[in-house]
Amino acid sequence: MKINTFMVCYDICDPKRLRKVHRVMKGYGIPVQYSIFKCTLSPTNYQRMITRVEKEMDLCEDSVMIVDLGPDDGLWKRRVKLIGEKKELNEDEQGYIF
Repeated sequence: MKINTFMVCYDICDPKRLRKVHRVMKGYGIPVQYSIFKCTLSPTNYQRMITRVEKEMDLCEDSVMIVDLGPDDGLWKRRVKLIGEKKELNEDEQGYIF
């Protein structure tokens, strides 16, 4: 099964919807920043994530951007540039920064 790494970023206008989308995303990935998640997903979980996020957002006011960083082989770290404070990516705790 093909497993890819995705960067999911969102801009949700309403605080109630924002909390709901954030809660959904916590089930699919790890937060890099409050509105940015790193997700490692199978094609099935990718589609489930999209369906669940779409249910919580207003398609006329809110936006979600999903960037496919390729196979889950660790090379995605070479494709992402972080400027500023750098912390280790720890998938067992909240508040992740790579």
